[in-house]
Order: sequence, then C-alpha cells, then structure tokens
Amino acid sequence: MNKLLSRFSFLLCGILMNSILFAQEKVEMADQMRSSGKIYVVVTVCLIILIGLFIYVMMLDRKISKMEKNND
Repeated sequence: MNKLLSRFSFLLCGILMNSILFAQEKVEMADQMRSSGKIYVVVTVCLIILIGLFIYVMMLDRKISKMEKNND
C-alpha cells in the first residue's frame, strides 16, 4: 500500500511539473494579436457568443417553466 502511494505521488508530481513547464512557453500568436490590437476583437466576439448563449438558455428556461405550469 505504501509503495502504491509513493508511485501515485511521484506520478502526480510528474504531471504537475509537466503542465508547469508547458505553461512557460512563449505564444507568438498571442503576442502578435496583442501588438496589432486584434486581441480585443477576439475577446469581443467571444463575449458576444457567451452573452448570446446565456440569453438563449434564459429564454429556454422561461419556455420550459411556462410549459410546466400549463401541465399542472
């Protein structure tokens, strides 16, 4: 049991170290988009999509609530 626990902890540490090392890499595309100002367009489009999804879910919830009230 102790041997299994030590192997599991070693594996977990290895996975965490691997993810930390990959996070340190430089992303050229993001730097280029920031320098040209296009990152704001990407963020705006993502926000519009998320807001649209939230509105859709809210409308769908209202319709379902009305249908549940009519069934009772």
